[in-house]
Amino acid sequence: MLLEVILEVWTLWFVLAAAIASFIVAFILKKRVDVADPGNEEMVKVQGYIRDGASTFIKRQYITLAYFVGGLAIIIALVYWGNIRVPWYLMVISYLAGSGASAWAGWLGMKVGVDANAKTAQASTKGLAPAFNVSFFAGAVMGLIVVGAALGGVWLLYFVFGDPLVILGFSFGASSIALFAKAGGGIYTKTADVAADLVGKVEYSLPEDDPRNPASIADNVGDNVGDIAGMGADLFDSYVASILGAMLLAFSWIGARGYTTTDINLMTSFPLVISAAGLIASILGIFIIGKMGKSTPGKALNLGTYIATLIFIAVGALFTFFMTLTEGVSEDIKSQLWRNLWAGVFGVASGLVIGLTTDYFTNDEKRPTQLTAESSEQGHALNILTGFSYGLLSVAPPIIGIVIAMGVAYWLDGLIGVANASTGMLAIVGTIVSNDAFGPIVDNARGIAEQGGLSEKEIALCDRLDSAGNTAKAITKGFAIGAAALTVLALLYAFMEEAKHNPDIAQALKDMETISLDLMTPAVMISALLGTAVPMVYSAVLIMAVDKNAQVMVKEIRRQFEENPAILKGTEPADFEKCIDIATKGSLKELIVPILLSVVSPLVVGVLFGVQGLGAFLASTILIGFVFALLLSNSGGMWDNAKKYIEDGHLGGKGTFAHAAAVTGDTVGDPFKDTAGPSINTLITVMSLTASMFLSLFMLDIFNNGQGLLMNLFV
Repeated sequence: MLLEVILEVWTLWFVLAAAIASFIVAFILKKRVDVADPGNEEMVKVQGYIRDGASTFIKRQYITLAYFVGGLAIIIALVYWGNIRVPWYLMVISYLAGSGASAWAGWLGMKVGVDANAKTAQASTKGLAPAFNVSFFAGAVMGLIVVGAALGGVWLLYFVFGDPLVILGFSFGASSIALFAKAGGGIYTKTADVAADLVGKVEYSLPEDDPRNPASIADNVGDNVGDIAGMGADLFDSYVASILGAMLLAFSWIGARGYTTTDINLMTSFPLVISAAGLIASILGIFIIGKMGKSTPGKALNLGTYIATLIFIAVGALFTFFMTLTEGVSEDIKSQLWRNLWAGVFGVASGLVIGLTTDYFTNDEKRPTQLTAESSEQGHALNILTGFSYGLLSVAPPIIGIVIAMGVAYWLDGLIGVANASTGMLAIVGTIVSNDAFGPIVDNARGIAEQGGLSEKEIALCDRLDSAGNTAKAITKGFAIGAAALTVLALLYAFMEEAKHNPDIAQALKDMETISLDLMTPAVMISALLGTAVPMVYSAVLIMAVDKNAQVMVKEIRRQFEENPAILKGTEPADFEKCIDIATKGSLKELIVPILLSVVSPLVVGVLFGVQGLGAFLASTILIGFVFALLLSNSGGMWDNAKKYIEDGHLGGKGTFAHAAAVTGDTVGDPFKDTAGPSINTLITVMSLTASMFLSLFMLDIFNNGQGLLMNLFV
């Protein structure tokens, strides 16, 4: 079926070429990282602790995931049993492929990142440029693998089956992994970070990453499992979902309006082709950043992103022009292709607005973070109040950016334009993930430099890279949140459009031009109110998990210091394994409620209140989730950098009352910015995909053909 599509839409070969190129470049960069010097014996030893801890966590996490994925595969098989459009076995295969691809990309990227930690620290002995190249190119391996696996997987499924609905299983599988990786990794990393700060810094005045702190290695491990594997899985998930949402909308919308097969194929293929343009731009952007980052790493990361955006626009325009040359394409579709390109441009522009906003509110060179630091001189509570207030303010600019992008995209080509705006925002995700993975690599390198006995000059150089990495991580979190918001809106529109054209849907819904989400309908209002609670409860569960596990680890650190005073003297090593074990077991045990919220709650609402109720439920979850994710991430980042601002020597520096208050703010902000905030992206994506994945279930006669069990109570 799709061989005809590929021959007809020959620009789809660009997609395969871009995916292959990303793997080739990733392999070349990995070789450059592999040959770097890992440093002295102590550095290699510390890196070994980090590698073993990360491997232990990932192994346990994937064993747990295997049961979850297997159980969902059985449920998917039952739901799609007898489905005419997509046989059950195809959807199960697609789901398993998405799960496997996301897990593999996260594992391999994390492995390269861990291996680069000590090598970056050692490279600092030769100067800034060698250290930056090792760390950034290691992060780029992660970025290119994530995008290559995602784009290649979607292309292959479309090549073989020719129906974007099959890709739904792939995206749902990727989301399953992302939910575990982001939430589990976030709980792990902040359990260790909070405990290390509370006991090591506050109670015993130990420096950052001091090898005497029993939680220091667990903290380093957490950076890798949370910020590399977790964020990689998160953006893999969002990237696939953005492409899927645009493809599903185009396939349903254009197909239902009497267009030719060629026109349908072109519009459905457009998100793939434009994503290939973004991948090419990311590859070029990575090399540009590598050249520029030798003297000013922070500016290079930001400027490289802007340059990649400009390259994407140019390559995207070229690819769109090639698509308009397809034989048999109508003039109307040619115009639509160009309009959707500009929708994608506005999408990526809104992503940059979110990134700039995040930078302004979290960078310690900007006033909000400095004012938060200054408020620490007056007390712990004022640090919290100032940071939280600026976190609330930071929500407004991204919302305005998203609104403008949505408005322009809708004006250009309706709901399909909005969907392609989300695709455009994530088109340069290869650069974004590379910048993000750079952060935890240089963070770990700084710790290894101190634990490995390098000079103050070399530790200071690693600190400079770490500072650039902190800003990069904050910006990529903001970018990921904005991308998730646009993506899930596209998925919501795709869900409603698929429901509208489902052959089994009730005639009462089928007669509507669109399926209305009228808040005057009690079932819709009830569902919307239920949706507002989900991001709150989800965040509370994750933050309480960090709180509970950190308390256990705090007691363990105190026990080691009290029972073995030689640890603090530096004559005997701390028991790192115990803290790693606490973080690993605790993080995986706390994932039950988040899984139930993300997968079960949409199913319950769909069964009880039908398609309309589920649409309202998803809409309110998306809106509240977007706002809450921005608030948590930005306020947490602000508290973190306010502490670093003081530790750099401002306001009296370390050991002052202001520093103690800033540590309190940072400790509060840690689970905000690295656990709950960015995990909401995955929550709303999984919920939206669950709705589409199980749409046929809601259409059964037993559930009133899409109207829900309780709908008749509100008629």
